[in-house]
Amino acid sequence: MVGRWLVAFAFFLHSYSPYRNTKNFAYNLLENSHYPYKKYFDYGMILLIFLSVYILIRQVKYEMSIEWLFFNNYVISFIFLIEYLTRLWVYSDSAQVVIDQYESDLFLHRPFSLSQAFKTIFKQKLEFILSPAAIIDLLAIMPFFHELRILRIFVLFRVLKLFRYAKSLRRLISILASKKFELLTLALFALIMIMISSVLIYVMEATNPKSPINTLFEALYWSVVTIFTVGYGDMVPVTPEGRMVAMIIIISGIAVISFATSIIVTAFTEKLDEIKEEKMIDDVSKLGRFYLVCGYSPLTNEVVHRLRKASKHIVVLEKDPIKAKQAQNDGMYVLNFDSASLHTYGDIRLHFERQVIAVILLQDSDVANIYTALTIRELNKKVPLHSILHKPENRKKLLMAGIDEMVNPQELVGFMSKKISNQPIAFEVIHALRSEHGGTVIEEIILDSGMSKRFFELLLHPLFHQRLSMLGIYQRETQFFAFNPSSSFAIAAGDIAIIVAKRSLVGEFRNLLHRNKV
Repeated sequence: MVGRWLVAFAFFLHSYSPYRNTKNFAYNLLENSHYPYKKYFDYGMILLIFLSVYILIRQVKYEMSIEWLFFNNYVISFIFLIEYLTRLWVYSDSAQVVIDQYESDLFLHRPFSLSQAFKTIFKQKLEFILSPAAIIDLLAIMPFFHELRILRIFVLFRVLKLFRYAKSLRRLISILASKKFELLTLALFALIMIMISSVLIYVMEATNPKSPINTLFEALYWSVVTIFTVGYGDMVPVTPEGRMVAMIIIISGIAVISFATSIIVTAFTEKLDEIKEEKMIDDVSKLGRFYLVCGYSPLTNEVVHRLRKASKHIVVLEKDPIKAKQAQNDGMYVLNFDSASLHTYGDIRLHFERQVIAVILLQDSDVANIYTALTIRELNKKVPLHSILHKPENRKKLLMAGIDEMVNPQELVGFMSKKISNQPIAFEVIHALRSEHGGTVIEEIILDSGMSKRFFELLLHPLFHQRLSMLGIYQRETQFFAFNPSSSFAIAAGDIAIIVAKRSLVGEFRNLLHRNKV
């Protein structure tokens, strides 16, 4: 009967929305570092911790008012008690444990095992209670029993609670934990050295009446101070044997410090890229609204420049580490992730509705852009998708993948091909320029309004004159292609210039054009 009521109550809790919402809210507030309101909770708890320590320190020499003592011993302790019990509550789902046990027993055609359910619940809760963080939380509550004066010193354990609320401290602990074996080995070596040196110095010095080391505790104190190269000078060996031991311990101490420093530096070096990545993700989450650009290329640089000019934020997703590094050197927000992977958007904590204005796909192939589009459409059906189209025959596939708008750079070449279709040799020249095997390439450069004078002056620059040819300018607004326009031609925002030259020369022309912008 008890088991039946318990199962019914577990199903009720599992389906009762106010209960589930309350528990989810408590979990997010305590454990979910990405929850927007958690930082305010953390700041409040940090403030209470510093207030507790301040009251403890001030109480040593000064009288504190009854109100402050009451606030410290009861109010703060009660808040920490509620926090501890709430963490215990959200650590595991007891109702789900009962339901799982009931369904398992029902499937196997056996009576519901109430004892097994309670055993699992107790094991999960005990796992939390015995965790180091939970033990610190429990010790921080001890000042609640302030009648026992010795327990007031447990206020200091509240300082250790800072590790829960300070992300940088948690990151430091995680970095050191990655070298746990090495640090434990070093600690064991240091402990053995301390034990041996303590006994040696005690044997060598304790029988000499002039020696300041007369007890084993004093020998232990001297060993610790010496091996960690502090050297207060309050205890100095007076016998030749004791001084010999001191020299050996000093050398060993330098080795211990050197090894410890090496281990910590190595741990930070190994985690440096991960730390930078986490920092970049945090920076991106604070941007607000931005354009998400998938893939980095020279075209990406131009697109980013135009968006920046319009005071828009841009985030680049690039899975190639070399390209990602180049984009970072160009001053962009770059995340080294695969834009076609569903896990990427969970790892970078991206919210399409709240953050992304539009997604721009500029990867090296239509296939990569299609995979990325399908992935994004699985996550969000409404975010605008814009893509470059490398091959016209893939247009339908990109449309089916959910891409709203696409641009094919080769279509501009098509305009020229139509104009000279009755000129076979010229047509072959255009075809050769479109080929990827030649050293000479035809490239498009996106232009800005007011760039006319600078653009035409740069064409006459000695570096480019007679080495670089401008075939014409495509006007995006009127969809008209002007062949070899004069220097008086008015360039509008979004117009595209068609340039023919060696690949390296085109890149230099592009860089100089944008570098000279006012």
